[in-house]
Amino acid sequence: MINHHNIHFMSATEMARRIRTRELSPVELMESVISRIEDRNPKINAFVFTAYEEARERAHAAEQAVLAGENLGRLHGVPTAMKDLFDFKPGWISTLGGVPALAGNVATSSCTWVERMEDAGAIIVGKTNSPVLGFRGLSDNPLFGPTCNPFDTTRNSGGSSGGSAAAVADGMVPFAEGTDAGGSIRIPSSWCGVYGFKPSAGRVPAIMRPNAFGGTNPFVHEGMITRSVGDAALGLSVLSGAHPLDPFSFGAPVDFFGDLQGDVRNWRIAYSPDFGGYPVDPKVAQIVERAAHVFEQAGATVEKVDIDFGLGHTKLTDLFYRQIAIQNSETIAHLRTQGIDLLGEHSEGIPDELKESAAQGNRLKPSDVSRDQVLRSQVFDTLQTVLSSHQILLTPTVGATATVNATDGESKGPAVINGQSVDRLLGWCLTYLINMTGHPAASIPAGLTDQGLPVGLQIIGRRHQDGDVLTASAAFEDLQPWQHTYPSNTRG
Repeated sequence: MINHHNIHFMSATEMARRIRTRELSPVELMESVISRIEDRNPKINAFVFTAYEEARERAHAAEQAVLAGENLGRLHGVPTAMKDLFDFKPGWISTLGGVPALAGNVATSSCTWVERMEDAGAIIVGKTNSPVLGFRGLSDNPLFGPTCNPFDTTRNSGGSSGGSAAAVADGMVPFAEGTDAGGSIRIPSSWCGVYGFKPSAGRVPAIMRPNAFGGTNPFVHEGMITRSVGDAALGLSVLSGAHPLDPFSFGAPVDFFGDLQGDVRNWRIAYSPDFGGYPVDPKVAQIVERAAHVFEQAGATVEKVDIDFGLGHTKLTDLFYRQIAIQNSETIAHLRTQGIDLLGEHSEGIPDELKESAAQGNRLKPSDVSRDQVLRSQVFDTLQTVLSSHQILLTPTVGATATVNATDGESKGPAVINGQSVDRLLGWCLTYLINMTGHPAASIPAGLTDQGLPVGLQIIGRRHQDGDVLTASAAFEDLQPWQHTYPSNTRG
């Protein structure tokens, strides 16, 4: 008989192995996952849409394929979830992060993440929560409400891939889709104590339409949220490889499993406790510093570095907002051509900050955009200088632990950290600069505070050296595993 508790916190890699060897039935696995979601989702609000009957049919077909001795994909029969934002699956709801006017909207097209996952045999169970148009570092919206943090359900999961991170941390699925334009994989991974991997720009295709070149300002990434480094390597192996409709995607598919066997002996690793001046809560800083020195146990040299981007954290946040404002204005303009006017007739529930962002995007002049690209180049060059003499750079993922959920769809981050004011939507996150530069980066669980709240360590690699981030992550996981920390894993 299947042990449901063990199954809920089993890795995707192990699930796939057991299915191939007929030790695990895809049908029984799916029933266990559905039972888990039905039990836990009312408390967490990670899923906003489920397709159980479709999932059951796919699980049955997966089992028949095993019994028939067919060639099986690398994720054959393994359940997963996709994010309810800009990715689609035909016949499924698509609310773009809980936009009230899109409550009944049904997608008619698919996306690369869905196609490659299903080609590998994965079974998508449903869609997870995110904020309206993904525009904040928390998951809350007027249509579905906040996603709760499995470590403390009064607090938020982070965002914008917060539903995915919470579902993984709570044992509903072994991995889930994350997308990342400013930290949306890494932020909720930090707050929910899971592993979030954002690949190099172009490693995983991100097809943007009607503007195929819109996903570069800042870079928009598709990635993975998992409970283990190995599962991220598996998922990235499935997702990687150029696509003819993404002008920035590159290379053939890569098998990243080999990077898990590498080691960090003799590596020079840079560590910045504040990533150039961001305020960090002392309890977060302490845990991150302790985690950074774990790499010394693996034979690496960890060197504290002073980073100077030439701009303070407030001006860096403003720079990012001007970048993302152009995308927001384009998205809202495109929706208007589809009969959805988020600034007019359909503005109910649209956050004021998003309306202002779209307006800012419309106000920006070509000279403003050109000036900001010079500042962006300055950020890129600074990071390149650090990484020219170090294999990876370590920083806190975010400057604070999870904040309490609001009751009005407007959950926000902290207003003050360590005596310094920060923007409540994203200014407490040390993630978005990496979306300006396109480097690979991950958030790995660094430890828990005295309150039992997760803290993430951000690992930043050289451009296109995604394998280095995985190698370092695997070395850290070997020395300081975290799978035992999940509250519902302990409770059962």
